[in-house]
Amino acid sequence: MALADRSFARRRLLTTAAALGGAALLGGTAHAAESPEKGPQKGPQKGSQKNWPDRFPLPNGFQPEGIAIGSAPFAYFGSLANGDIYRASLATGRGSVISKGPGAGHPSVGLKIDRHGRLFVSGGSGGDLRTVDVRTGEIEKSYAVGGTFVNDVILTPGAAWFTDSFAPQLYRLALDRHGRPGAVRTVPLGGDWQQGTDFTANGIERTPDGSALLVVNAFADGGTLMRVEPRTGVAAAVDLGGAKIPNGDGLLLLGRTLYVVQQQQNAIDVFRLNSAGTKGTVITRITDPRFRIPTTAAAWGDRLYLPNARFDVEPTPDTEYDAVAVRQV
Repeated sequence: MALADRSFARRRLLTTAAALGGAALLGGTAHAAESPEKGPQKGPQKGSQKNWPDRFPLPNGFQPEGIAIGSAPFAYFGSLANGDIYRASLATGRGSVISKGPGAGHPSVGLKIDRHGRLFVSGGSGGDLRTVDVRTGEIEKSYAVGGTFVNDVILTPGAAWFTDSFAPQLYRLALDRHGRPGAVRTVPLGGDWQQGTDFTANGIERTPDGSALLVVNAFADGGTLMRVEPRTGVAAAVDLGGAKIPNGDGLLLLGRTLYVVQQQQNAIDVFRLNSAGTKGTVITRITDPRFRIPTTAAAWGDRLYLPNARFDVEPTPDTEYDAVAVRQV
């Protein structure tokens, strides 16, 4: 089914007609996710995950989109419904809302957490970005950037970077040496960047060598990855060997392995990047019958954790949501 047919819930939230669709053109072999108890440990870890749940519920009606995991085994999820932040223990699957959102029309979309316990939140259609103290649940700062849809965020030394899905620009939130946020600057995108009439930019990451940014462009060339120079905003298409990412959402880089969540395809496409992030080679595709339009991914131990956004159903206060874990490649 095309993206225009399967994402009506998100399109209503975005107040736009349609995002672009299409099938991924991958050279790798799709495979079902293996048991997350096997394989070497990667990413943040403390203790064994053997008896930890690989699927756990989120609150009914929550409408999850983003996920963040920091230096402790807790996952933070943002709500598209009202901007609430939910924290769940990875060891037990139990959790609670730890921060009340600004309310309807002010969702929490992309999330990242720093070592100081500060959560950086993309405000979606609310046109803002926020920081939240996860210890108190208080919104520390809110910046009205006037964005059409502030979508995803990545942390780099000295800045937090946010994408805008309907405008060719990034937002750079300056951070001091203690991680405290300062001023916001808009960085226009140029070079190879092609802006579609609808949903274009999505997930964002750093290159393996940290010299540039990687941004999903769902429009250009049927869906591709762009390498963006942070000082100038000049974008260049990453050579993915012919692979397309039309439904690319969240990005997660572990070493030189890039995980691209292709939400409507219920899949994660995995690439091996060179150090500069100018070229990527397809490794494989992860699929799982528990996927129900996952959007973003975060890592703990040898697992990837993903929220199921269920964009293919009409959201109600009683709609059930969950998060699932799969093994890393």
